[in-house]
Amino acid sequence: MPQPPIPEELGRAFAARTALGHGLSARRLRAPDLARPFHGARALVHPQDARQISDEHPADTRRRAALQRAAEYAVVMASNQFFSHETAALMWGVPLPNIRDLDPHVSSFGPVRHPRTRGVHGHETSHALCRVVRHPELGVAIADPATTWAMLGSVLRDPYDLVAAGDAVVRIPRMPGGFDADLGEALAPISALSTAVAAGRRRGRPALREALPRLRTGASSRPESWCRLLIIDAGLPEPEIDVDVYTHTGMFIGCVDLAYPELKIAIEYEGDQHRTSPEQWQRDIDKHEQLGLAGWRVIRVSRAHVFGEAPVLVRRLRAVLATRG
Repeated sequence: MPQPPIPEELGRAFAARTALGHGLSARRLRAPDLARPFHGARALVHPQDARQISDEHPADTRRRAALQRAAEYAVVMASNQFFSHETAALMWGVPLPNIRDLDPHVSSFGPVRHPRTRGVHGHETSHALCRVVRHPELGVAIADPATTWAMLGSVLRDPYDLVAAGDAVVRIPRMPGGFDADLGEALAPISALSTAVAAGRRRGRPALREALPRLRTGASSRPESWCRLLIIDAGLPEPEIDVDVYTHTGMFIGCVDLAYPELKIAIEYEGDQHRTSPEQWQRDIDKHEQLGLAGWRVIRVSRAHVFGEAPVLVRRLRAVLATRG
């Protein structure tokens, strides 16, 4: 006998008690087309859940799966709980190096016991160390962006990743070329991150204090942050970030990731989208040709350079600086 359909208003994940209120039977909630990710929660099972989308990077697949699991817990999350740590970072769009553990991180304020639900990483914190807000898009209770970054001080082992996460929080969105567009504001200003670090005793506080002065508001990706830090720590001058380049007649050529404008040296990170997107590939070709015609030297950097062959990047840049300095 066919099972009655799940009402669309319940969404992909829902609480069992909510479904009962919509007239579904307990037997229907035990049907094989519904998963039981957490006690009291149900989620629709789709064939695509079990396979990776072919054109998606594995890291994006894991990130999507982690967010999906958090959404499944959100339907049964207690009113005194909120998402925190890595889960909050993913919800705010903060880059994390590797997502191996898909279980959500959930916090509560003491003296209430932290969540002990199976499949959930429970944490206890204090009001002095954490500010909780409602996520503007997801509608869930969550540590605010500044607190979330401060929580990552005990999680991210590489100092470059902590800086990259902070860069994402304080990044001020803008339209390259000076074109008018309302792209919103940073998730949080650097001053808010500083306040979160100074709020009290916190795990990872020394690492956070070292990272604070290295944050910049213009970095648009984790690899770009890493690239900048590698250059600085090699003893080379700090490049400018997110630089608009124009011809001598004032025509906009494009925006480059990192640059020494006075020397006309551009450093461009080539991510996967530059290789897999024909449109992006064509834009890169056109931009780099125009940069060359305008007298710029472009150093193209790959993921391998940033995360495995940094000395190669540094040698190339040092050589170019020597010829133009």
